[in-house]
Amino acid sequence: MAFALSSYPVAYRAKFEKTGWNEEYIVKTHRKPQEEAKMSEADRNALVDSRNFYPDMPLVNYTTQYGLGCFEGLKAFPQKDGGYAIFRPDRNAARFYRSMEGLYMPPFPEDKFVKACIEIIKRNEGLGFCPKYQNEWEKDSYMNADSVYIRPFTNAEGGIGVNISREPWVIIVGTTVSSYFSGGSSDAVTTDRVRATPHGTGWIKAASNYTIAAMAKHEALKAGFMECIFLDAEHHNFVEEGSSCNIFFYLKSGELVTPALGDTILPGITRSSIIELARDKKINVSERKISIEEAQSQSKECFVSGTAAGATPITSITHKGKKSEFNHGKTGDLTAEIRDILKGIQYGKLPDSKGWMAAVN
Repeated sequence: MAFALSSYPVAYRAKFEKTGWNEEYIVKTHRKPQEEAKMSEADRNALVDSRNFYPDMPLVNYTTQYGLGCFEGLKAFPQKDGGYAIFRPDRNAARFYRSMEGLYMPPFPEDKFVKACIEIIKRNEGLGFCPKYQNEWEKDSYMNADSVYIRPFTNAEGGIGVNISREPWVIIVGTTVSSYFSGGSSDAVTTDRVRATPHGTGWIKAASNYTIAAMAKHEALKAGFMECIFLDAEHHNFVEEGSSCNIFFYLKSGELVTPALGDTILPGITRSSIIELARDKKINVSERKISIEEAQSQSKECFVSGTAAGATPITSITHKGKKSEFNHGKTGDLTAEIRDILKGIQYGKLPDSKGWMAAVN
């Protein structure tokens, strides 16, 4: 599994008060990684679980009661020549700022966001909790490589009535992750559920957005699919995104299409990076509406994108019982090339000509 609740010992926390943001780094109970690995499973789980509790924060608040909160997801990658680098933290910082602002919270300064993300990697790496680069990762284009997932999120002050958060916390934690999608099926199915509606919070990385996504993904997995695909709320005809990822279709005409951003689609950082990489290759990239009928009948490749997904192929889509397979059920050439360039930059195998990687010194 990509995600496991095994937070590293050092976390960042900031509280907004009238004078501004009060920041601190919290060091949770831990042993050396080698010592933790030798503990019994029960003892190790108890130790890891203890790092997930913050007893000085209110249980009853606008986040726990009403889902009023937002979060980010970004990764730090061990580099081929040593050290670590974080992929485009400035873009996540800007989106986090917009998300908090969109929820009427005092937005978290972008410079503090980037600095804190770098610092928790530096401090946890110093304690030995970050994975080291392995040359064997290159054999499968980093599909099973480790990285550090960084999770910044908000938590509201105590409150019981429906209200906005005026004095939120921002917390940032890190944990080791690997491949997001498990091996086997790479098939997707459309869902009748609606992820986001116009004039809602679909463009915000809001915690509440993921309730429907989790339900739809669960239903897809039970039916034997890897992923679910959401269609638009109004017509239930136009493709929007996956359970937690943006989506691309490489058409037989040579056009690479991804649904146009609006207030129902999350502006993915990996999405925008892939658009740039594809245009560098002189691919005709369009951000526009695409119907499920066009996607099924005209696509020769399909893939989803995101911090966790990277660029992951979708080899078929089933809609209302009709299955359309892409590239004979195999990863397409463009999908593989985009994936390899993206991963190569992230892990330092390819030069970072874009200036996307923020070094952790």
